Amino acid sequence: MIEDRIIYAALAGYIKPGERLGEKEMSEIFDVSRTLVREAMIRLQARGIVEVLPRRGWFVIEPTIEEARQTINARRALEVGMLVTADKISSEQIAILRQHVMAEEEALAADDRARRSYLLGHFHVCLAETVGNAVLGSLLQDLTTRTVLIAALYQSTHDAHESCTEHAEIINALEMGDPDEAARLMDVHLRHVEKALNYRDITERVKNLRHALRNGPSS
Repeated sequence: MIEDRIIYAALAGYIKPGERLGEKEMSEIFDVSRTLVREAMIRLQARGIVEVLPRRGWFVIEPTIEEARQTINARRALEVGMLVTADKISSEQIAILRQHVMAEEEALAADDRARRSYLLGHFHVCLAETVGNAVLGSLLQDLTTRTVLIAALYQSTHDAHESCTEHAEIINALEMGDPDEAARLMDVHLRHVEKALNYRDITERVKNLRHALRNGPSS
């Protein structure tokens, strides 16, 4: 599906916030009609991944600081709650999650930034689906995509190795049969993600621009 390819490209960092997604170009890339492209973009708009600007076309979202905070808070509510209420995790489910983290480690070792970015974001979708909540998995697909775009826009300093380690710690807690500890670790992990966002730089640039525009040339 067109949506899946665009979601993957965003998670992998191939497309950036504010990037224009032309219907003509995408119809050629996917070898489909512009009508099908437009329908896919409308669905992505409903999912909060793209927006349409009159007479300009489709663009990848550029979340505001408040929207970024709301996205992280929504993830915290969903993911922490999911772990607290999760049923006992089987050894087969743990194996699936560990395999995902191993793939993260391999991407880190190979310095494959696109695959690393995709896997680190997709871990949260994999976790939701593995514990048996496909509805949350679908919601988190969109929220993690927004988070990756937010991280690109606000120049996140969150270390990829740290994320991978935190994912492994969450799995360890689940394997030990301690969902409360897993939930606590998820909360810590998401707080680290938010703390690494450079809101201040954007705020300072806006403040400096306002100052420059309000002060005209001296007479």
